[in-house]
Amino acid sequence: MSLAPYRLESSWQPDGGPNGRFTFSLFNLSEETLFGFTLAYTSLTRVIDPKACENATFLRRNANFHEFAPPEGLRVDPGKSWNFTVSGLHRPARHCTDGAKSAYVTLQDGKHITVAVSDLLLEGCVNEPPPILLPEGKVALPFALQPWPADIDAKPGEDFPVVLYPAEGSTRDDVLAISTVLSLHRRLFESSHAPFSLAASPQGRSVQFLVDATIAPEGYKLEFSATQIALSFSAKAGRQYGLTSLAQLLHGARTDRRNFRFPVSGTISDRPRYGWRGCHLDVSRQFYPTADVKRLIDILAWLKLNIFHWHLTDDEAWRLEIKAYPQLTTTGVLRGPDEPLLPQLGNSAEPVGGFYSQDDVRDIVAHAARLSVEIIPEIDIPGHSTATLTAIPDLTDGQEAPESYHSVQGYPNNALNPAVPLTYEFLETVLDEMVDLFPSLYLHIGGDEVANGSWLASPLAKKLMKQEGISGTFALQSYFLNRVKEMLTARGRKLAGWNEVAHGGGVAPEDTLLMAWENPQVGIDLATEGYEVVMTPGQAYYLDMVQAEAFQEPGASWAGTVPPSHTYAYEAEGDFPEALKDRMKGVQACIWSEHFLSRGYFNRLVFPRLPAIAEAAWTPRAMKDWERFAAIVRLSPEL
Repeated sequence: MSLAPYRLESSWQPDGGPNGRFTFSLFNLSEETLFGFTLAYTSLTRVIDPKACENATFLRRNANFHEFAPPEGLRVDPGKSWNFTVSGLHRPARHCTDGAKSAYVTLQDGKHITVAVSDLLLEGCVNEPPPILLPEGKVALPFALQPWPADIDAKPGEDFPVVLYPAEGSTRDDVLAISTVLSLHRRLFESSHAPFSLAASPQGRSVQFLVDATIAPEGYKLEFSATQIALSFSAKAGRQYGLTSLAQLLHGARTDRRNFRFPVSGTISDRPRYGWRGCHLDVSRQFYPTADVKRLIDILAWLKLNIFHWHLTDDEAWRLEIKAYPQLTTTGVLRGPDEPLLPQLGNSAEPVGGFYSQDDVRDIVAHAARLSVEIIPEIDIPGHSTATLTAIPDLTDGQEAPESYHSVQGYPNNALNPAVPLTYEFLETVLDEMVDLFPSLYLHIGGDEVANGSWLASPLAKKLMKQEGISGTFALQSYFLNRVKEMLTARGRKLAGWNEVAHGGGVAPEDTLLMAWENPQVGIDLATEGYEVVMTPGQAYYLDMVQAEAFQEPGASWAGTVPPSHTYAYEAEGDFPEALKDRMKGVQACIWSEHFLSRGYFNRLVFPRLPAIAEAAWTPRAMKDWERFAAIVRLSPEL
């Protein structure tokens, strides 16, 4: 692996501007003098005052992409550096990941060369060791179950069976269920001893399967004896969760014999707290290969989470193959210095793309279904549509000023225009292909973060608002989303969206599920209006948030500091009125990918907080125990 010929060092100082300033140093590590160049970098701490920089000229910005030129005639000799400061920032930097995420230089001949980027430093701050976020923990009952079951009255044994196997008389479906969980365990723990065998073993213990219609569909009951285990269930999911619990118990007893045992007698009667136990993944900001998506689904199944919310489109890329519009996954995914979309959030000189073919989707959907995980696909509309509009420019109003509004992330004119007739033809076609790919009853349409002021400079939108007797961005958004809801209803599907779907009059609450991400009170307000609600508060369940206040901790901080203990203790249900609790369907983790430039960052931020949310979704409030959780979660798999 060759070393980058240039490196960008940066620090943040609290003085020099309303939100502090960056000091950048571009070091020339090559053997040739650098001159006649420009420098581009991506950063979530954006420049909003282009004149507030010293020893550099601001050239352009697009969302998180920034480009600067050095003073005219500047030459950087080998081993030397060019230093400049930027003061016009939209917010102060609070953490090491608030600086440049990637960079490249463009030479006089137009060639782009990747620049290595160092972590952002805070002037005068000591880089302390990372804080301890997880105590050693302790267990009252030595069983490695996560999430913890609703009811448990079992006695630990001194040893454990070598394997568990289906009792004589088990049906083909029972044996297939064991094989499914056996395969799941093997994928998650490749070098660990298998918990199940399809063949009987004198050193093992048999599992007898009993159908019991009185048990909830996702519930199960385990009865242990020295010679046999009885697993009672009423539906496929309950049988799977019972087998998963057995796999966890045996895996824990074998992996950590000092802390965990396998039951020799007693019972476990279990059922989930909520029906919706979800995890969202944003694959637009960063692309995750199919194998990574499937492994995340495996982890969800291991944690008894049953919803995978797949965020397939955003400003940064459209990742779902739509055969009628191939440009969505050619033009609409390519980010690079000379590509249709500029680099964002970690991209350097090399172009990047990536999308999921329809065959990929079918494979992933089938994989999830085998594990009782339902996939809810999301196309984020009408906002967050830069990639879509870049791929299909005919969706814009050509008379609208090109930068008449900006999204909160800094993208100009990034919302599908409700007044462009092609918008609805496009969506009808996209939805036709999506309902063929995704069997879920719900289809998520986003509906979030449309900038106030969107479309108001569009002559076509002005004409539509006059025609419909409405005014303002959110009334127009409501008009648009009601038309989308009609499309979904015609296809036998229900609308899911973020809580902003209710803005401007919203859509009919019937057959509409909204995700409350801003705060718990929003969820209560939505339920009061008649919507079904899933609670996914950024203050606890957004897994891109920093876990400690220290500057060297990675992640976002707009929703606060979210250590695992806070995520675990958080009660998203909050003060939900008893009369409205039937509309509170469950909880969901969200993995937004702006900061996930590597698997290391992913695992550091997602775990152990994802298992903490899984326990909040399954385990009764009265049965939660932070110390027990901390002791067991160390056995959980990572990506």
